[in-house]
Amino acid sequence: MQIEDVWIRKVFTGRGDVTVEVELTAEDPTTGEVVITRAAAPAGASRGTHEVAYFPEGGVDAALAAFEKLVAPEIVGLDVSEAYVVDGKLEEVDGTPRFERIGGAVAIATSFAAAEAGAASLGVPLFSFIGGAYTRKLPLPLGNVIGGGRHSRGLGPDIQEFLTIPLNPPDIFTAVYTNVEIHKRTLKYILKVDSSFTGGKNDEGAWTPRISSHTALKILREVAKEVEKELGVEVGVGVDVAASSLWDGKKYVYKNEGAERGPREQMEFITKLIEEFDLVYVEDPFHEEDFQSFAELSDRFRDRLIVGDDLFVTNSERIKQGGMLKAATGVIIKPDQTGTLLRAYQAVEIAKRYGMRIVVSHRSGDTEYRSLAHIAVGFGADIIKTGIMGGERTAKLNELIRIGDYLGKWASISHIR
Repeated sequence: MQIEDVWIRKVFTGRGDVTVEVELTAEDPTTGEVVITRAAAPAGASRGTHEVAYFPEGGVDAALAAFEKLVAPEIVGLDVSEAYVVDGKLEEVDGTPRFERIGGAVAIATSFAAAEAGAASLGVPLFSFIGGAYTRKLPLPLGNVIGGGRHSRGLGPDIQEFLTIPLNPPDIFTAVYTNVEIHKRTLKYILKVDSSFTGGKNDEGAWTPRISSHTALKILREVAKEVEKELGVEVGVGVDVAASSLWDGKKYVYKNEGAERGPREQMEFITKLIEEFDLVYVEDPFHEEDFQSFAELSDRFRDRLIVGDDLFVTNSERIKQGGMLKAATGVIIKPDQTGTLLRAYQAVEIAKRYGMRIVVSHRSGDTEYRSLAHIAVGFGADIIKTGIMGGERTAKLNELIRIGDYLGKWASISHIR
């Protein structure tokens, strides 16, 4: 099928930020069959220094103009069944490593829409189009239960996310349900330590009480044990420190705790958290340029997931650098950080080459589109990080359940421990 026409419009993310949505029409010239697909770019509140430029200079209106002038004329006529051709053309027309001319938002929305059209043209699900006919592994859902840091406007704990993950669920529905139950029950435990808490949530639907990081982890561990006992599913607890947002160039500043920690103190602080709360997942424990501290922590805890997000930003060269240094045991993959599905796929391949686990992730300002569930399955991800509550989060989790039903008895569930 060939692309016959394309449109672009301004829309909103779940956080209320302006983003772009690309819509395209593809037609089979021999049969006249037509498919129409669309996709929108998510937006992160905290963006790594090495991510692609979200919009070109001039903002969203400049992005729309760049699409009309540079992208649309070049992709009309391309065959959507060969998605790498569309992604390659996006790189060609932009001509910069960070998509500074057309913007990463335009690039990823176009890439997503083309992939959806390619899957439709072949009559296969998007995850099969991305990963191949034998794709069948479902990722474990990683959910944000208590939120702090920048995602909570500094009103919660200094650590950005307190997470849970079901480790041995019998099926994907039970995996999702486990996190949902933990999220629901956590409110009761928060009220025990803060009776004035009014149930506030952050951008990702996580509870945002005014409590310390230690209190948040104590609550989460207690709720997890309660749900473990009832459902018979082992639950792991984790954190996303988002340390780059705490780093002032010399030390890590924990404003709500009234603490400042140098690099060595940060290492010991994170080590104690892992040991005290048996954390199975630790994301961005150090700032985005500190490969050496990542490597030291990963060496100490080879049996845990020490994961880089801002460290890698889905950038193949940075992932390769981290792999050579053994800086992490897991890597966050956010396709919008790098601009196209092709680039994200290449990043996944490099990460796997160095033995890193794949964590396909949403953004804090995500959209209602379900594509991320298919991308996670298509990439063979071990984990999908896409929140627990909220329409744009639930859309991906419900789609994961549908994919599980589609695969039926052939589905397998990832195991990380």
